[in-house]
Amino acid sequence: MTQPVIAEGLSAWSPARGLTPAADATGASAPLLVADSWLVRDGRVRGLERHRERFLRACGEVDGPPLRRLLEFWRDMTDALPRTGEWFPRVELAPGAQQLRLLLRPAPPLGAGVRVWATGQSDPRCVPRRKGPDLGALARVRERACGEGAEEAVLVAPSGTVLEAATASVLWWEDDTLCLPPPRLPVLPGVTVALVLERAVREGVPVARRERTVAELDGREVWLVNALHGIRPVTGWIGGPLRAAPAKRAPEWRAWLDDLMEPLPSS
Repeated sequence: MTQPVIAEGLSAWSPARGLTPAADATGASAPLLVADSWLVRDGRVRGLERHRERFLRACGEVDGPPLRRLLEFWRDMTDALPRTGEWFPRVELAPGAQQLRLLLRPAPPLGAGVRVWATGQSDPRCVPRRKGPDLGALARVRERACGEGAEEAVLVAPSGTVLEAATASVLWWEDDTLCLPPPRLPVLPGVTVALVLERAVREGVPVARRERTVAELDGREVWLVNALHGIRPVTGWIGGPLRAAPAKRAPEWRAWLDDLMEPLPSS
């Protein structure tokens, strides 16, 4: 099939017309009901089926469009993704008429490490386990971190327990054990972190769910993990006395994660 010509920007989907340029070019009129995003590099992507399942499940939680329409949208969206260049597309379920949309964006520069604000930030999210409604609040947290000279911020529970970062899951190492927050805490089910955990279990790497404060990450190898950057070790804690440990394990795990990218399917 011939790939549709979709320009950078926001496209809306309808059963009759497929994807067409959206009238709301900014896509910022109201908080999204559901969103999902991932990296596309020269027509290759990692964990696309997992992103699809998360998006479909989240749409079902908000009584979104029928499954048939969701699958048709996903097919048309996948066909429309560019097969050259680096992109960071986002699929959206918008409120009101529950419009399905594709926001096609060039990927920002990818980082091999990340500087994190050492002050834990109160979690501003209303729906922490569903991506979409809280994107604006999370963007403001990250903007404050950038204002402090960092690139990311860690969200914490009222108790001070680490939850996740504004745009990534948080993992860390305690000796030879890979650690992350317990699932009972309000954290987004990350696609990329699930891939990392599956590899750890497969290779016999101990995994533990532990509650830690930001201060208790001092001197540890800490990773921020998401679909855009993959694994980024924390290379510096900004605005506090915390020390970032050398990223001894991250390079090999980053290379493994990059190798998981597969060609986009075609219908």
